[in-house]
Amino acid sequence: MTANISRRTLLAATGTAALAGSAGLTTSSYAGTPDPAALLRGGWRPSRQDRALVGRWARDTWRSLVAMTDEKTGLPADNIGESVTNPVRSGYTSPTNIGGYLWSTIVARELGIISPAESIRRLRQTLTTMSRVDHHEPSGMYFNWYDESTGEVLRVDPDGTKAITPFVSSVDNGWFAAALMVVRTAEPAVRRLAGQLLAKMNFAYYYNPNARPGLGAGLMRGGFFETPPPDEATDKGNHAGTGPDVYYRKFHYDTCNTEARIAPYIGIARGQVPPQQYFATYRTFPDTCDWSWVEQKPVGVHRTYLGIDVFEGSYSYRGMRLVPSWGGDMFESLMPDLFVPESSWAPRSWGINHPLTVRAHIEHGMDEAKYGYWGFSPASNPKGGYSVYGVDAIGMDPGGYPSDLEATNFDAGFDGCREGTNPNPTYGDGVVTPHAAFLAMQYAPRQALDNLSRIESTLHAYGGGGFFDSVAVKSGLIARRYLSLDQAMVMGAIGNVFAGDLIRRNFAVGDVVRRVRPLIAMEQFTAGLD
Repeated sequence: MTANISRRTLLAATGTAALAGSAGLTTSSYAGTPDPAALLRGGWRPSRQDRALVGRWARDTWRSLVAMTDEKTGLPADNIGESVTNPVRSGYTSPTNIGGYLWSTIVARELGIISPAESIRRLRQTLTTMSRVDHHEPSGMYFNWYDESTGEVLRVDPDGTKAITPFVSSVDNGWFAAALMVVRTAEPAVRRLAGQLLAKMNFAYYYNPNARPGLGAGLMRGGFFETPPPDEATDKGNHAGTGPDVYYRKFHYDTCNTEARIAPYIGIARGQVPPQQYFATYRTFPDTCDWSWVEQKPVGVHRTYLGIDVFEGSYSYRGMRLVPSWGGDMFESLMPDLFVPESSWAPRSWGINHPLTVRAHIEHGMDEAKYGYWGFSPASNPKGGYSVYGVDAIGMDPGGYPSDLEATNFDAGFDGCREGTNPNPTYGDGVVTPHAAFLAMQYAPRQALDNLSRIESTLHAYGGGGFFDSVAVKSGLIARRYLSLDQAMVMGAIGNVFAGDLIRRNFAVGDVVRRVRPLIAMEQFTAGLD
C-alpha cells in the first residue's frame, strides 16, 4: 500500500525447541537467531512471564478484531475508535483488511483464544460473503473498498467526499490471496471454499512485460479499473489476455524491498508471473547523478540472475549497509516475511537485510533520536488522521518517512551530485507504532518485548483492544484507535514467534516452496556491516 508508486558474517538460522506455556504459546524455530551485533546474544528462550504477557496481548488484540467485524457479513471494518464494547466502525474495508482478519482467526484458534468450532464459523462466514460480493470476474480480483456491513462496493471514497471509480489493487489482492493460502492449509473444514476463491485469482493481469524495455523482464502494475476513471489518465490493455480490456493505473511497483512483493511471490508460485520479474525490481536506483534525487548515493556491484542484470546497491547507516525500502519503515520490509520465510530461504540477502533493518530501527529510536522507544511504520497520527513513519535514512524517498510529529527530514545528499540539506537533524516528538515492534520480534524478541512492555506501562498506549495504533513519546499523545491491518500484523507476528511459525508453515507449502525458495536463494545483497 505504498505510493512507490560488507561483510556477510551475519545470520544463520538456529533452531530453538518449541516450549509449551501457560498461555498456550510456543516459540518459533526462527526466533533464536544469533546476531554478532549483539541484538540476540546466544539465542532466546521466552520465560513463563513472557508467554503470559504475549498471551494477554494476543487476546486483547483479537478482541479489537472481533469488535471491528460485522456480525452478519463477517467483514472487518478498516478501523474502530477506542471502544471495543461499543465500537464505531469505519464503514469501509479492503481485501487486505479481510485477509488480515482471516489469518488472525487462524492464530486465535491456534493460541486457544477461540475454539476450533468458532474459528470455522468465522472463516466460513467471511469466505461465503467474499464468494458473493461484486468483483472483477475475469481476473477473480476484488475491488479496493467495500462496505463491511453489506459487502457492497463503495463508489464514494472512504471519506465520503467524492465519487470514485472502483479500483482493483495488486498489493491488496496479494494480501487477500496470501490469507486464502494460509486458510486452505490450516483449516481443512473450509479448504474447498478458500481454494475456490483463490483459483479464480489471476495475477497475470498485473504483470507488464514491457515495463522495463530491453531488460528481459517486466514489473507489476499497481492495479486497474474496469471502466476509465474521469479524473485520471490510464493505460488501456489486458496483460492476461482474458476478458475485456481494463484501464491500468500508470504506476508500477519498481523497487524490491516493499510490501508489494507479496503479489509477485504468489503470481510466481502459481505460474502466472515469470520468475524473472523478481530481479526486474530495483534493490536501489542506480548510482549516477541522473538518480541523485533519492535519499543517498548507493554503493554496489552488478550481478546477473536468470539473465537479468541487477545492480546490487545498498545504503549506509551507522556502520551498516542495507537494501532500503521506499520509506525506511518496518511494514514494507517485514510484512512479506510473515508469510515467506525470507531470511532462512535467502540467507545471503534477506537473511542479512531483515535483522539489520530491525537493528537500524532500534539504534535510531534509542541512540540517534534518543526517543527511548523504537519501531516506526505508517499508522494513525496521534494528532489525527493517518501518516507515514519510518527511519528516513534507510528509505529511498527523498521527502522521507519521518520518525517524529515534526516530520523532521534527514538529507545527507548524493555524493558528487547533490549537497545535503539536513545531514545532522535534531529530532522532536518521536512517534512509535506498536505493530512495527511486533514485526521485529522475529529478529529481536527480547528488545521487542521490553519496548512494547514500556509502551504499555509507561506511555499507556494500551486499551481494551490491545495496543493503540501509535503514540508520541514526548507529548504522550496517543492515536486511540485500532486499525485492522495493524492489528492483523500483530496477530501474525505472534503466531509465527509463539506458535511454531504458524503463518509461514501454512503459506510456504507446495508451489511456494518449489518456485519461490530457489528463486530468492540465489541472490546476494551488498548488505552487511561496514
